[in-house]
Amino acid sequence: MAVEEGSGVTSTPTTPTGATGARAAEAGTTGPGAGGAGAGGADPTEEQLAVMFAGLNEVIRAGEEMRRLRAEMIRVLAGAGWTQDRLARLAGMSQPAVSKQVTGSHAADTGGLALDQEDAPWLEGRLWGLAEAIAEEIAESAACAKSTTGGTAGSARLTQALARGRKRFTERNVDALRRLVEEDLRTHRAALGPRHHEAREAYDRIARALDTGGAAGPYTEGTAPARRALARQVQRMRLRQA
Repeated sequence: MAVEEGSGVTSTPTTPTGATGARAAEAGTTGPGAGGAGAGGADPTEEQLAVMFAGLNEVIRAGEEMRRLRAEMIRVLAGAGWTQDRLARLAGMSQPAVSKQVTGSHAADTGGLALDQEDAPWLEGRLWGLAEAIAEEIAESAACAKSTTGGTAGSARLTQALARGRKRFTERNVDALRRLVEEDLRTHRAALGPRHHEAREAYDRIARALDTGGAAGPYTEGTAPARRALARQVQRMRLRQA
């Protein structure tokens, strides 16, 4: 501490010296405000920023797709006769917001929850849901038999990647999923038990429709993810009921 002559007031030197100064200098080069000096304050690299942005973009895209799926479900259920008040309560939305979703939509535009719709996104969603249901059935069968081998469906990895957004519904991935599902149906017949017939029949219908290119339907590219997600759940539910 330095004393200003005649003032009786103490003041701290502006430049630390000795050990204290050394510690302060060290902290200044490694702390959060070091401006990139030292490992702790290094700016993110372009590669790190790209990874971070890609991750955030996946979250944003997933949120957008879920909103589209909710809108699709609202239109479907409204077409089935559900009241807007009921839909608002279930969706946690205001009635005017639900009304906005329903206004201008028609039951024929959504196709309802009928399983045998033939637009490409719906067929891809059915294939996705079928693959997941088959994989779960195979895993459950292996668990019941306490088997350590043969309890994993060939399509399991790809369906998980699709669910997590790591894979997209490109023509190549859809073709790969078809091959894997067909292989699972052939090699895991015993594990699927009585559901094998239903699964085989569902796959054959989906495959035939996809081979014809699928109907265009009154759907836009923006609603395709919602169509797939909805068909996925309908197909899973239907196979589980078999």
